[in-house]
Amino acid sequence: MSMEFHRRLPNPDEVRQTYPLSPAAAERKAERDREIADVFTGASDRFLLIIGPCSADYEESVMDYVNRLAKVQEKVRDKVLIIPRVYTNKPRTTGDGYKGMVHQPDPNGKPDMLAGLLAIRSLHARVVTETGLTSADEMLYPENYQYLSDLLSYVAIGARSVEDQQHRLTSSGIDVPVGMKNPSCGDLSVMLNSIMAAQHPHTFIYQGWEVSTTGNPLAHAVLRGSIDNDGKCIPNYHYEDLSKLYEAYAAKGLSNLACVVDTNHYNSNKKFDEQVRIAKEVLHSRRHSDDIRRMVKGLMIESYLVDGNQKIGGNCYGQSITDPCLGWEKSEKLICDVADAL
Repeated sequence: MSMEFHRRLPNPDEVRQTYPLSPAAAERKAERDREIADVFTGASDRFLLIIGPCSADYEESVMDYVNRLAKVQEKVRDKVLIIPRVYTNKPRTTGDGYKGMVHQPDPNGKPDMLAGLLAIRSLHARVVTETGLTSADEMLYPENYQYLSDLLSYVAIGARSVEDQQHRLTSSGIDVPVGMKNPSCGDLSVMLNSIMAAQHPHTFIYQGWEVSTTGNPLAHAVLRGSIDNDGKCIPNYHYEDLSKLYEAYAAKGLSNLACVVDTNHYNSNKKFDEQVRIAKEVLHSRRHSDDIRRMVKGLMIESYLVDGNQKIGGNCYGQSITDPCLGWEKSEKLICDVADAL
């Protein structure tokens, strides 16, 4: 057993200086951040859709997808605020399989972390520069966040990471909304404790520095379903689940009580077509309860250009190489249906 050191990678400051965001793009990003924050504070009643591929894979097909999203955003802008899901890190349950663009900028090639860091920065920069949208990514590795901190408008903490102290503390120093997913076991208290930790100030070690944070009042809950000891999926998007979360959340006295519902993962048992039905049920619950309407700020949807998924090396342009996703035609219709139902 050994750990082999290959090369020193540039630090985040070096990468940002070499590949800066243009002043116009930075201004647009700041505008988007304000719009998204207003949803979580209640200053805006627009509904969020964090939508996109399970995992960003090929830059051109991802940009094709995001450009299509930008056109739909114009149609629904009065009611819906779209955040492209551009996830460049892919958690793997067993450690095997495609780990995302940061590891393999070419899914068919070998891991190359330097090329990967530059590729994910390029991709997120293209999103804001070419479409005027700004994206969401998962913070799988807290030490990597600073490479993208000037580009992201939303950060997700996954079910496997939500109990990790470094994720919680790093989230307390992020200035955009951070969604804390419930853990795989479904324990809401774990998720709520993570939100509390992220909303509080902390002092800790980060990238070799002693740092302090002021807390992130935009940290919030993400419901993604759970799994029992027998491997059975247990959804948590139903009316009763949302009511239970509201009561537990309110009792904590946290800032900006808010929840986003993930329509895939264990909520759909990874049956991607079920996302349409689940989204509509959540909207129905919002109409039925003022408390749920105030709490549920949006949905996460896994969507790409082509229905389903394929293995790495497949030749279907715009089809996921990880979890199956909803295709473009169904996704566009769902976005419009959501807007019409609000």
